Amino acid sequence: MPATSPAHPRRRRRTNRLLVTAAGVLTVGALAAAALPGSASAGEQGGKGQGQGHGHQHGRYQDVQLLSFNDLHGNLEPPTGSSGRVTELQPDGTTKTIDAGGAEYLATHLRQARKGNAYSITAAGGDMVGASPLISGLFHDEPTIEALNKLDLDVTSVGNHEFDEGAKELARLQNGGCHPTDGCYTDKTFQGADFPYLSANVLNEKTEKPLLKPYWVWKKKDVKVGFIGVTLEGTPNIVSAEGVKGLVFKDEVETINKYAKELRRKGVKSIVALIHEGGFPASPNYNYDCDAPGAGDGISGPIADIAKNVSPEVDALVTGHTHNAYVCTIPDPAGNPRMVTSAASFGRLYTDTTLKYDRRTGDIARTAVKSANHVVSRDVPKAPDMTRLIDKWNTLAAPIGNRAIGYISGDIVKDGTESPLGDLIADAQLAYARTLDPETDLALMNPGGVRASLTYAASGAEGDGVVTFAEAFTVQPFANTVNLQTFTGEQLIQALKEQVSGSNEAAPKILQVSDGLTYTLDLTKSGADRVVTDSIRLNGEAIDPSASYRVATNSFLAGGGDGFTTLGQGADDLVGDDDLKALEQYLTANSSAGSPLAPPAADRITIVR
Repeated sequence: MPATSPAHPRRRRRTNRLLVTAAGVLTVGALAAAALPGSASAGEQGGKGQGQGHGHQHGRYQDVQLLSFNDLHGNLEPPTGSSGRVTELQPDGTTKTIDAGGAEYLATHLRQARKGNAYSITAAGGDMVGASPLISGLFHDEPTIEALNKLDLDVTSVGNHEFDEGAKELARLQNGGCHPTDGCYTDKTFQGADFPYLSANVLNEKTEKPLLKPYWVWKKKDVKVGFIGVTLEGTPNIVSAEGVKGLVFKDEVETINKYAKELRRKGVKSIVALIHEGGFPASPNYNYDCDAPGAGDGISGPIADIAKNVSPEVDALVTGHTHNAYVCTIPDPAGNPRMVTSAASFGRLYTDTTLKYDRRTGDIARTAVKSANHVVSRDVPKAPDMTRLIDKWNTLAAPIGNRAIGYISGDIVKDGTESPLGDLIADAQLAYARTLDPETDLALMNPGGVRASLTYAASGAEGDGVVTFAEAFTVQPFANTVNLQTFTGEQLIQALKEQVSGSNEAAPKILQVSDGLTYTLDLTKSGADRVVTDSIRLNGEAIDPSASYRVATNSFLAGGGDGFTTLGQGADDLVGDDDLKALEQYLTANSSAGSPLAPPAADRITIVR
């Protein structure tokens, strides 16, 4: 949506919303607090109350609050199981687990955080939609866009999951209109997002112009902050090929540096980069001290390298994608401290960052930037408008979502290198594939396609141990098909080695395997050697490199997704129904109230560490 287009009426509620130039924002800049000059506490008097630094009308420094979150994935209702918890480090060194998340609580926390901050921006870092639970995914994520509008989100960068249904659907979420196939879900036409979606590094292959506007400038009175949004460069490797057809994804660092120069030429010197790429913190505790010396500090992964190369003109980096929580200082190329942050996922956390704006220079006083992640705890009142929104969409989804499709005797979790739920899904796809071709030998499932655990505790009124269609939809929301292909044994071995080599060498993607396929994964080795070739067995027999094997995968893997190029080279393709139907049929056939399904043992891959 062009920055100069007329604002939606709802946008006028907040005077600090001004779509000046297009830009992306996922904001959570953060830096270790340090002393400013004596006038540092002076600021401009705000209209919504007095926060710190707002006591003087014409002071040099102005506190700008940046509230941010990332990777919501349509989780409007409180996520269940481990997806709905965070771990908090206590002062005595122990940890405790806190239930977190849910749009009703997120709205309350954000609204409380804004009080006393006249200069406040709310931004997000991509993957707001996609891989969403039934309440949102069933309606092509219109409910989540409506919720984000009510949250007064100002801007978001685009994540890889915003491309799950393609660029045209992303444009519809931005601009509104009924779904081209399913039509309108209510008597009101979908209005689209009140906030701009931004992605500077996604280009139309033919025109070589950005698909969306590359940046956006927030402005209030004499304060200006620019936001540049970039999408994960590797998006084409982790979404369906059809979703990104005709698009080119450019390098994140080069793109940010390009537009940082353009913003400065236009007089915008305070800049935040919203990057849908992330890192891996040294601690699982959301509030660990990333900058403390010792074994428990720091952050690794792609974002560490990106942060070291993004132009010093950028004052803070807000990141996402890896679903981790961190607030870390990484020096920029000039050696100056710069904050890099992420607020986990599913609306469990939000980041509150104070950017100290220097009116004299128009830049951010970096040594005074402060940031922290906060838990979206469920001990606050629910926001009534969010409750009404959730109730409305749940009423429409209930006839489909509340239907019982199976029974389990305990939690079947998605966690682990080989997970019980991953094995269950692979078994379900193998069983379904054999209804299409009885000669099917095995099934492989990508770990990223398993989005949530199946929990024994009831999520609604269905009762403990009951698996509803809505719960299964949350596990597998992508509407992939189950595909059958024929591979040689040599190709099958190569595909398994691609889990830990090529584009997956640095961050392995371990396929979940169906019953009968076993092998050893030796993590003491490097690259492809981590898959021990001689250990690979199918029903106890070694894989014959020259023999043919019939393999079931989902359509994402069958297209070579996640770096499994060999899985995109099979023969004798046969396309079946969607993978969720395969899971539903398996649960229904193999469980009952009197004989629930037990969690698989997850013992098909022997791991050597």
